[in-house]
Amino acid sequence: MKQSTISLLSALASVTFAAPSSPGWRFDLKEQRSGIVALESIVVSPTLVLWFDRASNDPLQINNHSAWGALWNLETSTVRPLDVLSNSFCGSGALLSNGTMVSVGGDPNGFVGNPTIRPGNQAIRIFEPCASPTGEGCTLFEDPDNLHLLEKRWYPSTIRIFDGSLLIVGGMHEDTPFYNTDPALSFEFFPPKESTPRPSAFLERSLPSNLFPRIFALPDGKVFMVANNQSIIYDIEANTERILPDIPNNVRVTNPMDGSAILLPLSPPDFIPEVLVCGGTQTDTIDPLSLSSQTPATSQCSRIRLDEEGIAKGWQVEHMLEGRTMPELVHLPNGQVLITNGAGSGFAAINSVGEPIGNSNADHAVLTPSLYTPTAALGQRISNAGMPSSGIARVYHSSITLTPQGNFLIGGSNPNMNTTVGPGIKFPSEFRVQTLDPPFMFVERPKILHAPAKLAFGKKVTVPISLPTALARPGAKVQVSLMDLGFSTHAFHSSARLVFMDATISRDRKSLTFTTPPNGRVFPPGPATIFLTIDDVSSEAAWVMMGSGRSPPTLE
Repeated sequence: MKQSTISLLSALASVTFAAPSSPGWRFDLKEQRSGIVALESIVVSPTLVLWFDRASNDPLQINNHSAWGALWNLETSTVRPLDVLSNSFCGSGALLSNGTMVSVGGDPNGFVGNPTIRPGNQAIRIFEPCASPTGEGCTLFEDPDNLHLLEKRWYPSTIRIFDGSLLIVGGMHEDTPFYNTDPALSFEFFPPKESTPRPSAFLERSLPSNLFPRIFALPDGKVFMVANNQSIIYDIEANTERILPDIPNNVRVTNPMDGSAILLPLSPPDFIPEVLVCGGTQTDTIDPLSLSSQTPATSQCSRIRLDEEGIAKGWQVEHMLEGRTMPELVHLPNGQVLITNGAGSGFAAINSVGEPIGNSNADHAVLTPSLYTPTAALGQRISNAGMPSSGIARVYHSSITLTPQGNFLIGGSNPNMNTTVGPGIKFPSEFRVQTLDPPFMFVERPKILHAPAKLAFGKKVTVPISLPTALARPGAKVQVSLMDLGFSTHAFHSSARLVFMDATISRDRKSLTFTTPPNGRVFPPGPATIFLTIDDVSSEAAWVMMGSGRSPPTLE
């Protein structure tokens, strides 16, 4: 008995005096549901994220019908419906140089529950900067008869380019069951620069698996594009293309064989671009019925450096910890890349391959994220050590975005034709909302106390900061990142960008001085977030306008 008492006291002492565990990554399930399937996501202010779904029978209501647009309040984790006129399903979007969000393209079909809906495949939707932190009074503007695309586009991609305008690439005209069999083989701009679309030989060559091309504005003003297993550099000003090596090993990475891609962080003084492409499927573009929800996704990541030396070397291959189709790659402020969402087998699209799981063309949801460290050695860049499981499948029609608060907002998933919920459905319409919170969310963080509303290019800027004692040590690693948080849809974060800025902290640790990018080719003029990261602990972001804030085109 005496020995048992001593053992018990010893055990209690070890519990009482154990050192607290260091914080780790955490998923946080929000009490409020999204009300619509959050399949498209873009941060439009320091406190608001705009979501789009398809016109459907989602539970969130506005004007006596189901909403398919919504604003999520990052401060209160609440949702506000947004009235949308056209069907935004599978559209794209970005922010202009003046801060206006533009959503383009979408579904040509209507929905019986919304009789006044307009076709979305030539739509242009305008959300102007809104001062309300809650979204009250914020509205979306559409005028389909007078404001529309030159060509019908469903599943296009969109990025902000060097003059603050949008380049809109590809898509399809009308319904196709799986492959792009009614393609929009062209580019156009918003605001328009020409009266007709520009034909694209690249989009024609990359058929039939080339929806939502992965496109990136390079720091010289050109555009890198990946579609299917092919890649080019497109010169907007000369209207020419340079063909680059195919992605190795017959891996295909655009819808319906979705991998994801990201422009890795750009660093001064040379801002040499590198692109990382991960996931998709290693297969030929064969009859969809010969494919299956059980067809394994690839674990391959391919990386290319886009200077002459890097192009000559071609793609460097490495591997994720598992195969993923429909993953998403998202920047962290410290330069790492989050790999999340997706499935271990199958394809995008709905009920169009062999052995569908209900309506889903994919199966085996991948629930645990990984981190990719671009500066690590080949073979040591990807890890999921300490990463939690989300517990929620995020497959086709899910989205994620980094927020100005520094965590990731995750929503959506719906491999069904309309809102589909109920018992026995493995992949239902998903209305649960989560954040994925990095470890720095649970410790004392640096703060940018104030930043100018507008920042000119090529200037030194000094701002006041506050540092916790633990991060104020001499020799700490200091990173200042200028970021476009991008537009998330269909396993791709278009316009997402991280540019590191040279920076120093004053001796008294009370001010930060950084040098902005030299011009709008390195960072296209428009809204941006600035994060201060010290020893991998990131601040909340300062929301700024990079450049003059003028409407496009504006060369800066």
